[in-house]
Amino acid sequence: MELLVRYLERNNSTSSGLTQDVIKEQNLRDDLRYYFMSPCEKYRARRTIPWKMGVQILKIVMITIQLVLFGLNNQLVVSYKEENTMALKHLFLKDYSGVDEDEYSVAVYTQSDVYDSLFYVLDQYSQLGRLSVGPISYAEDGDGNLLPLVVCKEYYRSGRVDPSEETYDIDAQLETVCMSHDPVTANHWRTQNSSFFQLDFYRLINVKLTFQLKGINLQTVRSRELPDCYSFYVTITFNNQCHSGKVKIFLDTDATSSACRDWKISGTAQKNTHYLLVFDGFVILVCITSAVLCTRSIVLAVRLLQRFARFFQENFNRKVCEEDQDEFLNGWYVMVIISDLMAIVGSILKMEIQAKSLTSYDVCSIFLGTSTLLVWVGVIRYLGYFQKYNVLILTMKAAFPKVLRFCCCAGMIYLGYTFCGWIVLGPYHEKFEGLSRVAECLFSLLNGDDMFTTFAQLKDTNTLVWLFSRAYLYSFISLFIYMVLSLFIALITDAYETIKKYQKDGFPLTDLQKFLRGQGDFQVMEEDSRTDTEQSVLCCCRRVPVNDEAIPIS
Repeated sequence: MELLVRYLERNNSTSSGLTQDVIKEQNLRDDLRYYFMSPCEKYRARRTIPWKMGVQILKIVMITIQLVLFGLNNQLVVSYKEENTMALKHLFLKDYSGVDEDEYSVAVYTQSDVYDSLFYVLDQYSQLGRLSVGPISYAEDGDGNLLPLVVCKEYYRSGRVDPSEETYDIDAQLETVCMSHDPVTANHWRTQNSSFFQLDFYRLINVKLTFQLKGINLQTVRSRELPDCYSFYVTITFNNQCHSGKVKIFLDTDATSSACRDWKISGTAQKNTHYLLVFDGFVILVCITSAVLCTRSIVLAVRLLQRFARFFQENFNRKVCEEDQDEFLNGWYVMVIISDLMAIVGSILKMEIQAKSLTSYDVCSIFLGTSTLLVWVGVIRYLGYFQKYNVLILTMKAAFPKVLRFCCCAGMIYLGYTFCGWIVLGPYHEKFEGLSRVAECLFSLLNGDDMFTTFAQLKDTNTLVWLFSRAYLYSFISLFIYMVLSLFIALITDAYETIKKYQKDGFPLTDLQKFLRGQGDFQVMEEDSRTDTEQSVLCCCRRVPVNDEAIPIS
């Protein structure tokens, strides 16, 4: 209605002989007012259906449903891989307790235990078909022959060690000797290749057994999905690199899935897959529509900014300050376009996975998860049209530069503590063994988590290190919790109080806000009388309400 009244006033003004400049100014003001309206205000003003908002709401629902469906399927895949790895450890590792010790699974300390564990793997592998309760068997090559099990031992080329005399003679060059055998006759290796298994432990670095198995994930049938066929590349390592009297045994698996070559299944699994493919295609279509609408809005905003900047330059010899320019360049649209692109890529990967052409579950989950995160964050834009909800957005925008600078300064101190803790406490505390673990441990302490355990787990074998650890931990906790964290919260609180004060008393007027309100008290700048920096300082302020209504951050 307001625009209709404006249109009538514009006709009356024209008939009264107003100049073209006044009409041009009024047209620009009307276009700017319409641009900064909410979707509901635009509908009331011109009866324009808010297609963009409708598409965003539809996209939120569809992408969330898509994510949940993919997540449930991905959980089945991950659980299958983890349970198979656990089953293989119980099958091939002697005396495996079910719980890994640190990063390795089992440790042995005598020569007889090393031989027993090594031959145990060979014996178990040769009778895998009779032992395993799951659908898993030996892998075959293209000609139908069973793939061999390969045993490799790595050791120093030559050497002589005499600890009692404190003498040694070691050739640091490493040699690797391997042998392979058919899985069916693997249990005869001890008698046929007895010399290969005579290990010189003072020269031995490691022994690796590698083999490949095949399996089928049948549990996906319950979720009406076609089962995948898996290839498990298994590596069992007897690690003696430290030569400390402790041989660590690792079992690592690398599982890859693929479509089964020949399958037959009754029921609705295939139909369900077709429905999912159609749904994913519809998600892609909605995301493309959303990206096109947001791109169109950005283009229109840039053109409107150019009109406004040209008008100010021609009439007042002023440049539009950066703060006012940012109001036209809507960051929400950029975020929506990024989320749309990620959703499109993730949906394509999901369709390929459903069609058994790809197996990149992790890559697909990253794209779908990130796009869903950005989509839900984008909901804040529409909440920002209400003044009470807009406080969060304004506070984040006002506090972000100060918080970023503060984090840069505090980060230097944090990195110093990280490197110091790693080099000093690393050999004596499991939480300080690596740089990433140190950073995670300090972040937990910063949030008041797991403090007593961190103090108590330090080995007190070295008194000097123990005393240093106390001074290190007490100083870090005191500095970051009582000072750094308090200052961090104070910065955000100060920004929040400032925004609340502005909402109560009104924000400072910018050139854009004055123009929208119809105020013409713009100071005409003389040529070269001020620098661009001075002009920016004079005109850049926060956005304020127009027509006594709050306009949110674009």
